[in-house]
Amino acid sequence: MQTNKILFWSITVALAGFLFGFDTVVISGADQALQELWPRGELFHGVVIISSALWGTVLGAMFGGIPTDKLGRKQTLIWIGVLYFVSAAGSALANDPWVFAALRFIGGLGVGASTVAAPTYVSEIAPAGDRGKLVGLYQFNIVFGILIAFLSNYLLSDLGKNAWRYMIGVEAIPAAIYTIMVFTVPRSPRWLLTKRNDVEEATRVLQLINPGGDAGATIREIQADSTRAVPGETVFSKKYRFSLTLAFLVAFFNQFSGINAFLYYAPRIFELAGLEQSGALLSSIGVGVVNLVFTIVGLSMIDKFGRRQLLYIGSVGYIVSLSLVAMAFWFGWQGVAVPIFLFLFIASHAIGQGAVIWVFISEIFPNHLRGSGQAFGTSVHWVLAAAIPSLVPLLFGIIGPAPVFAFFAFMMCLQLLWVWRMMPETKGVSLEELDLRLNG
Repeated sequence: MQTNKILFWSITVALAGFLFGFDTVVISGADQALQELWPRGELFHGVVIISSALWGTVLGAMFGGIPTDKLGRKQTLIWIGVLYFVSAAGSALANDPWVFAALRFIGGLGVGASTVAAPTYVSEIAPAGDRGKLVGLYQFNIVFGILIAFLSNYLLSDLGKNAWRYMIGVEAIPAAIYTIMVFTVPRSPRWLLTKRNDVEEATRVLQLINPGGDAGATIREIQADSTRAVPGETVFSKKYRFSLTLAFLVAFFNQFSGINAFLYYAPRIFELAGLEQSGALLSSIGVGVVNLVFTIVGLSMIDKFGRRQLLYIGSVGYIVSLSLVAMAFWFGWQGVAVPIFLFLFIASHAIGQGAVIWVFISEIFPNHLRGSGQAFGTSVHWVLAAAIPSLVPLLFGIIGPAPVFAFFAFMMCLQLLWVWRMMPETKGVSLEELDLRLNG
């Protein structure tokens, strides 16, 4: 019963990740139709039309820690659902590029805030031994959302010149379902104690989470951890420099793999590799399937082998696959070569960074600063996720795809060095114990 409840709550909250994945990738199917509808040049198309949601995501990630800490994890997740719904319904009806961009920006706010609130919430209700896979459900739902977005784009692509409206607007349905479901989850016991000092409600939730456990002992451990907090300190205090550096680097390397650049422009990249438009869209569905399958593999391994081992595997896979993609474009290999190499790239990401990033950032900060720490890590992630895809069309036109993918391969060599020399292992350790180990 205990496991079923925690699993249900984790899945419910992780559905924010489904909307994240769907919202992020659905624009790829509308990419070229929107460029034809509003032909304002490559830079305008990349920065305003395609990346408008990402700029909202940056803002949502930067400031998502404020409502996550002040309103609570649960209330923030409810408002995230509302933002997703308004964005999907509104942008599908837009007739002006700036109105479209503004509504996509609103959805981006929801995406950014969800990367703060959802992993934070699940990490605070999950048992230490299962925390990796439960927080990882957020990533699973991201890639499931990506797969459904690719599939939805393919199925709706023949509906005429307004097909893009259906592609984007259909997201309103899961957004409404998620918003209703998240009302059923309890508030985080760690938030109740550290932000509200509500021992009675925290005890009730802990007894729901683990009916046979000693709620009092858990509360005393959380309260003891809270006593180490210095009044007025922030996540940027010297004491938390190591955790801050870890959060920065895991997010930095996540985006310098090129993952978001590829997901946003998958059909275009496949067309550059010689596939016709329908084949490019179909190959994009293959990307979603590979991503989903290997995310399941990664989540099945994360609590057994640990976060560090998965990043070793992912780093090697990145280096090999990105080097092959760069060579394929450089030497002009046509046909199935590029899709196969990119499927290997996606598998490497799913097992490595995809499975690890949200789990790792949610573990390495103390309870009273987890919201702001998560916000910092996700802000780094999303600033780069906005900047890199915005420049991809321009870079493809100026220097070509081969040097771009070769650069991403080089960055993954640096990630491998970072994992080897600096990254700690966090599997199977309570959040309070991790705080002691990392922050003294």
